[in-house]
Amino acid sequence: MSLPMGAKKPYLAVILIQTIYAGMILLSKAVLSRGAMNSYVFMFYRQLVGTVFLVPLALIFERKNAERLSFVIFCKIFMLAFLGITLALNVFCLGLVYTSATLGAATTNCLPVTTFLFAVLLRMEKVTIKTIPGIAKVVGLAVCMAGVATLAFYGGPQLNPSIHYPFLGNHDNQRDHQAHASFGKTWILGCFLLFLSIVSWGLWLVLQAQVLKSYPSKLKFTSLQCLFSASQSFIVAIALERDPHQWKLGWDIKLFTVVYCGTLVTGVSYYLQAWVIEKKGPIFQAMSTPLNLIFTIIGCVFLLGEVISLGSVLGGILLAVSLYSVLWGKSKEQSADNGGNALQVQAEKECDELKETEVTDGEPSVFV
Repeated sequence: MSLPMGAKKPYLAVILIQTIYAGMILLSKAVLSRGAMNSYVFMFYRQLVGTVFLVPLALIFERKNAERLSFVIFCKIFMLAFLGITLALNVFCLGLVYTSATLGAATTNCLPVTTFLFAVLLRMEKVTIKTIPGIAKVVGLAVCMAGVATLAFYGGPQLNPSIHYPFLGNHDNQRDHQAHASFGKTWILGCFLLFLSIVSWGLWLVLQAQVLKSYPSKLKFTSLQCLFSASQSFIVAIALERDPHQWKLGWDIKLFTVVYCGTLVTGVSYYLQAWVIEKKGPIFQAMSTPLNLIFTIIGCVFLLGEVISLGSVLGGILLAVSLYSVLWGKSKEQSADNGGNALQVQAEKECDELKETEVTDGEPSVFV
């Protein structure tokens, strides 16, 4: 049975979001691996472009109907910007320098599991271990950890790409995979940083859903996060990078990457993400992340020319299995809850009808 157009919009939105994220990973890896731009400076520029892109739109479209911003909400948005953007993305970019684009996309499959875990801790989701759906959720968490360990500690044979002159290729890819094959400290550190960024990102998604309930102006909400993260990223960049050459932008791939990430990622995808979270919840948004891995693997082969290892493929498969194990358990619990609610409503309806019948039978007839 086909869904109506209104019901399809969240699904189309998450596909677009993951496509944009895959482009972000590929372009970021191409720029950062060459050493052409410092990762902290890159984060500041992309958030600055996102702020310049979003703030005028927020002033135009939500100037009259935007919710009043209290001091408490102001502080919450400031902390959300630090947790889910400044901290998560700075750590992610640094981990991407030490590893590969494929691994960066694969670790994003941990996002639904970490999001679900935080949702359980904050009592937004429930786990009943005595039921099969509850066991499926717990198994999903365990498989997720196994996938992360596989990505970090198992290299395996390399799958060579068929294209040897990629569009965005760089000379550091071979070095990255040699480090992976030898299980160097740099690769393991990169894996840890990527996982840390996903944990921070998952907590951000859950807390974001809570804040949106009290401040539903999504465009202004996203604009404020961009503004706060830009100021935070500037402080981080100016403290850790003093070389003026790293701050220069020309008409090259660096500028294109900054504009792409600032407008499409920070601007468009963050707004769509807030919209999807409001409509379907944070778990639904997180469950679409395997699409990111598929799109990124294709891009790695045809655009970056990366050598994909068997360990990355197996780890990605384990993370996808963990994702859908949690998703299956959640869907079964929702079906059971909906069925129970339907039975309760039907029972209440029958009880009301029975009472009305008894009252009608007890009334004297006027035709006697």
